[in-house]
Amino acid sequence: MDCLFCKFANKEIPVDFVYESEKIFAINDIDPKAPMHVLLIPKKHFENGPEVAKADSEIFAELFTTASKIASGRGFTDFRTVFNTGAEAGQSVFHAHLHLLGGRVFAWPPG
Repeated sequence: MDCLFCKFANKEIPVDFVYESEKIFAINDIDPKAPMHVLLIPKKHFENGPEVAKADSEIFAELFTTASKIASGRGFTDFRTVFNTGAEAGQSVFHAHLHLLGGRVFAWPPG
């Protein structure tokens, strides 16, 4: 499989981890859309967030609890979490990843 995030998880491509556990890791987004823009990624390959939720509720929960801890550790009490699911929704890497964004005001609905 030629998956960028799997290569990060397997340490085939070096990357600076913001966080790492047995099942997930987090990295800063290379094209941030907010002052805080972190990607939380399961080490096991899932195509999208719903696949994670169906297959492994513990990993799914860890993504969100870790997002909260990272935001808190950076001094953010308000933040947004997003799974883009499918190309029409903006997913460009088809390995599940949760976006954690904070540090600016977000509009609703998103653009």
